[in-house]
Amino acid sequence: MAFGVTATTVMLSLGTSPAHASAMVHIAEIFTTAASGASHLWHRNIDWSIVKRIAVPGVIGGILGATILANVDGKIIAPFVTIYLALMGVLILARALRAFATVEPSKRGMPAVGFVGGMMDAIGGGGWGPVVTSTLVGTGHVPRYVIGSVNLTEFFVTVATSVTLILSLGLADLAPVIPLILGGLVSAPFAGYLVKIISTRALMLLVGSLILLLSLRSLLRLVGWL
Repeated sequence: MAFGVTATTVMLSLGTSPAHASAMVHIAEIFTTAASGASHLWHRNIDWSIVKRIAVPGVIGGILGATILANVDGKIIAPFVTIYLALMGVLILARALRAFATVEPSKRGMPAVGFVGGMMDAIGGGGWGPVVTSTLVGTGHVPRYVIGSVNLTEFFVTVATSVTLILSLGLADLAPVIPLILGGLVSAPFAGYLVKIISTRALMLLVGSLILLLSLRSLLRLVGWL
């Protein structure tokens, strides 16, 4: 869930423009999401009803977000996304601590979540996992199946975003993508097994804590304290 956000942050700190950083991270994610999705599929962490509801809206959002990023500075909306993610992290932790994981989830808003997640992912260079996973887990869906389904669907969103950015930017130097691909391919297959064996409450605590910590770090960077 933190691959895109972390990789993009590092590339931006090295002086890469937001659009080019997002493009290179998404190209790498074509390979890492394929490996991660296959792992979750193997370990039966997929809920196809989730995939059907977020896949197409996510692809459309990714294409739109990539188009916006190629023409507008994505940093403008960064504070709003960061605050939203922090709130979702708090909600997930609250549900975990109060044993709300068994709440009957609503599926009506999934297409909107997928669309927004795809758009935010393209603009921010990462965000599909934090936005979509945090929202679905926070609204009561089982973490194991949310994580698996969101990871599998991310492959299609990533391909659409990458193609749009490549056509818009005409990337030439893709050398930085190779280390990202290698690192992601090594670690991604382990995710499916870990999600399968970790309890629902533990997953919610881990996901909520990770989202909250990443959001707080981003907020501190935005105000110049990091």
